[in-house]
This record gives sequence, structure tokens and C-alpha cells, in this order.
Amino acid sequence: MNIPENLKYSKDHEWIKVEGDEALVGITDFAQKELGDIVFVEVETVEETLDMEEVFGTVEAVKTVSDLLLPVGGTILELNEKLDSEPELINKDPYGEGWIIKMKITNPSELDDLMNAEGYKELTEA
Repeated sequence: MNIPENLKYSKDHEWIKVEGDEALVGITDFAQKELGDIVFVEVETVEETLDMEEVFGTVEAVKTVSDLLLPVGGTILELNEKLDSEPELINKDPYGEGWIIKMKITNPSELDDLMNAEGYKELTEA
């Protein structure tokens, strides 16, 4: 399983890549494997400000629909438009082309509540 060292992880299987006061958010390799083939991504919260662990969208796989939870509070800036026509990018490249949203972080100290790669690996092996 792929768990990049340069990201932070939530207990809900979202990852966040911080770039200044903005960040990309997606779901982990573990999460996409558990969900199976992803067929649709819905995010109706663009331009909204949400709290940490609030639902910002959903991912629909062949067998299930799963809520997407924000790893830290902030404003949703954009949805990865490629996912409209290619939701399977999340399965193929969850940490690259398959990112889901770009956001502006409201409270950077919330990043301290997230796991590093080692902590996330322990969670997924428990």
C-alpha cells in the first residue's frame, strides 16, 4: 500500500498536501481500494467554509457511497474538474491526478491533529 511521507492523514482516510495556506485533499490508497471502482464524485461545497471533519462531498463506488470529511477546517476553493469525466483517477492515482479538492486552510494548528505516514500505516494495519 502506498502511503507518501510528505502528506498528513486523517482517521477517516483523507490525505492533505499543504502548500502555504492552501492544500490539496483526496482519499488514501487504502480508502480507494476499500471502496472499489469509483464511478462518481460529488462536491457541492465549493466556496463554502467548513469545519474540520465536516462533510464536503461524496464518492460513489459501484457498491457504496461514502462521505468525504474535511481533514482540517477551511474554505473549499475548487473541485478537481478532471473527476467529472474520469472519477477513476482516484483509483489509478489517489495522491496525484486523483486529488479531489483544493482548499484554503483556516486554522493551520489543526494539522497537528493529523497523522504522519507512520501513524496512518499503523491505523490501517490495526
